[in-house]
Amino acid sequence: MSIELTQDHVFQTYSRQGRPFVKGRGTKLYDDQGNEYTDFLAGIAVCSMGHCHPDITAAICAQAATLVHVSNLFYTRPQAELAKVLTEKSFADRVFFANSGAEANEAAIKLARRFFQAKGETDRFKIVTMQQSFHGRTMATLSATGQDKIKKGFYPLLDGFIHVPFNDIEALKAVLDDTVCAVMMEPVQGEGGVIPADPEYIKAVRQLCTDTGTLLVFDEIQTGMGRCGTLFAHESYDVTPDIMTLAKALANGVPIGAMLATETAAQGFDIGSHATTFGGTPIATAAGLEMIRLICQEGLLASVREKSAYFLEQLNVLKEKHQKVVDVRGRGLLLGMELDISKGKTATEYVSECFKKGFIINAIQDKILRFAPPLIIGTAEINQLVAVLDSLFAGEDH
Repeated sequence: MSIELTQDHVFQTYSRQGRPFVKGRGTKLYDDQGNEYTDFLAGIAVCSMGHCHPDITAAICAQAATLVHVSNLFYTRPQAELAKVLTEKSFADRVFFANSGAEANEAAIKLARRFFQAKGETDRFKIVTMQQSFHGRTMATLSATGQDKIKKGFYPLLDGFIHVPFNDIEALKAVLDDTVCAVMMEPVQGEGGVIPADPEYIKAVRQLCTDTGTLLVFDEIQTGMGRCGTLFAHESYDVTPDIMTLAKALANGVPIGAMLATETAAQGFDIGSHATTFGGTPIATAAGLEMIRLICQEGLLASVREKSAYFLEQLNVLKEKHQKVVDVRGRGLLLGMELDISKGKTATEYVSECFKKGFIINAIQDKILRFAPPLIIGTAEINQLVAVLDSLFAGEDH
């Protein structure tokens, strides 16, 4: 019934698979026929502490029974406390709460432009982003995104966005003039192919922005909240931005977004300059508070790094064993496997084959398998998935 109702009444903008899911526990999902799946996608890097974590569920239920919504015209305790924790654990001094990653990035774009225009520098409005980047699907974030395929049919896009090759500092230098207000980039390009920034490159970007007075924005919507083995991915590079955006895993599945900024950068906004009705609701921020507590508990992030190293090692074994595998890359538990699709199955077909065998993974650009499991995934589950991939690749070796 759910399938038919969805097909009849919901916009057909998604390619869905399988039966309707009705329950989730930890790393497992269950459909309406009782079939079990091991989740190596986590709702696209969202349910990082697993499905229906009891502590987060309890926080949501307790808040829902107390206060659901009053708008940002009033103070609420969970929002204030989450902002305090986020600033204490990051470079930032201020937090603006939104409902999604796209809205967090939209806020960052607006802040970067207004920061300079409020000072009278009205010609300084351009934002440099990276080719193959992904920043969202609103008109501004779509304009910022460096992938032509998802822009098709939405032209004309917004002016003022420049796209340069990722990991190419000379290309960035060539366009960085006094009309540029910000450089916006992902520490690891998720939708772009799971491509990490080179350490020397990201440090050079930070220095270049400092030297030119340009704001540096890190889109950590997919990479933040422990996904890459540190609370925020940029920490492992030993650099800090002026602005950072978060969403996805921030509340383990409850919709929320956040834009964080230094006190200096935050001066671009004042009362009435930007707003949202639902951003930072008591339920979402209560879930976010519990999420951060769980991620920051002793040993969790270290275990992510350990499991990442193990997962990478096992994927590289497949690379050595099967010609189908071209490359393995990523950071933390955001990993990608690039396939040779010149002949044989595409990545999308492998996703379907894995799904039939009870494993949920994801395909990017039809040639890359993306793995973004809950951070609580176990090595036994990693071994099981690798064994499935091994058997599937073996079918193409002859």
